[in-house]
Amino acid sequence: MKHPHAITLMTLLLAGSAATAQDKSVEVVHWWTSGSEGAALKVLKDDVVKRGFNWKDSAVAGGGGDNARSALKARVASGSPPDAMQMLGYSITEYAEEGLLGNVDAVAASEGWDKVVPLPLQKFAKFKGHWVAAPVNIHRTNWIWANKAIFDELKLTPPKTFDELVAVADKIRKAGYIPLAHGGQPWQDATLFDSAVMSAGGPKFYKEALIDLDPKALSGKTMEKAFEQMQKLRTMVDPAYAGRDWNIATSMIYHKKAAMQIMGDWAKGEFEKGKMKPNQDFLCFQYPGTEGSFIFNADQFGFLKVSDKQMAGQAALASAVMDKHFQEKFNQVKGSIPARTDVAMDGFDECGKKSMSDMKAALKANTMVGSFAHGHAMHDKAKAAATEVVAKFFDSGTSPAEAARQLAAAVAGAK
Repeated sequence: MKHPHAITLMTLLLAGSAATAQDKSVEVVHWWTSGSEGAALKVLKDDVVKRGFNWKDSAVAGGGGDNARSALKARVASGSPPDAMQMLGYSITEYAEEGLLGNVDAVAASEGWDKVVPLPLQKFAKFKGHWVAAPVNIHRTNWIWANKAIFDELKLTPPKTFDELVAVADKIRKAGYIPLAHGGQPWQDATLFDSAVMSAGGPKFYKEALIDLDPKALSGKTMEKAFEQMQKLRTMVDPAYAGRDWNIATSMIYHKKAAMQIMGDWAKGEFEKGKMKPNQDFLCFQYPGTEGSFIFNADQFGFLKVSDKQMAGQAALASAVMDKHFQEKFNQVKGSIPARTDVAMDGFDECGKKSMSDMKAALKANTMVGSFAHGHAMHDKAKAAATEVVAKFFDSGTSPAEAARQLAAAVAGAK
C-alpha cells in the first residue's frame, strides 16, 4: 500500500502537469472556413501541435474577414485577446498604432526573415522596425479562372484586352452559359475593382489613385474608364448573384454553369480540392490589361499583446508559419504562393509557378502593389468608404463620371 502522502504528491504532480499542458496552447482567430481553407489550415495546426502546443481554434465565418475583425475588437475591449489573429494589410498597422500588438523579433532575427520576405509584405508585417506579424502567403487578385471545357467547346482563347473579354462574354452568354460567376458582396465587388483600375490606368495610375489617394486620379477620366469596365462586368453576371459567397461562385465554374470568375487565387484551392487540374480542367490567366503587374493580398498572423507565459506559444506559431516546408505545403493547398522568396517552385502547379515568376518580375519592375479590396492599399476607414461607393455602383448603376466623383468625395471624407 502506498503512503497517503505519496498519493497526495502524485496527485499534485499530475494536476500540475495537466495545468502545464493546458497552458501550452495557442489561440488563433481566423476566417478560413471553406473546404480548401480548412485543409490548408490543418497543415499549420499539425505543425504547432508537433512543437508541443495545443491549437485552440477560434474560427469566425465570413469570407472577407469582417465578422472576425468585429469579434477581435470585442475580445480586445474585454481584455481577453487571443494569441494571434489572421489579419490583412492596414488592419495590422492600425492595431500596432493602437499599441495592441506585441512582436516576434527574436524569432524573426534568428530565422533571417528580413532576407526572405518581400519588402511590400514587410511594410505590413513590421511596425517601427518590429515584426508584429508573420506572413502566411501571398495571394494575387488580378486573376481570371475559367472552365476549360466551355472555352474548348466555344473555341475561345484567353482575352488579351478588355474589349476581347466583352466579346468572349457575349459568345459565352449566347451559348447558354453564365459568362461571369460572381458573388454580390461588397468585398467581391471591390476585388473586381482592383483589376478594373489596373486595367484602365496601369500600375502608376493604380498607385496614384488607390494608394496615394490623389483626388485628381480618384475623380478623373481614367477612373471613369475603370467604372465603365465595372459597368460591363455587371452585364456578365447572372440575376441571382446578390449575397452569394465567393466559393459558391467558384463552384459554378466547377459545375460548368459559368465560364469565368475574377477572384484571388484562393479560388484555385477550391478547384484543387475538387481534383481539377490547371490547363486540363480549368484555366488561369491575368485580367486583360493587368499583365506585368501583381496586385497582392497577404494573410498574416498578427500577434496580440499577451502575458509573458503566452509568448512561448506565439514564438512557436511564428516559427511554424515561416517554416519553409510549411510555406510550401500550405500554399500548394491554399492556392497562394509562399511569403518567402527562397521556396522552390517544383511542387507548385502551372498557375502557382506563373504567379511566383510574375511576382519576382513585378518586384524588379516595382509593379507589385497592394490590393485595395483586401486592405493593402489604404487604411480601413477610407477602404470602407470607397468599397461602399464601388458596391453601390455595381448594384445600381449610376454614371461612371458620377461614381468617380463619389469615390473621390468618399475617400476625402474618410481621411
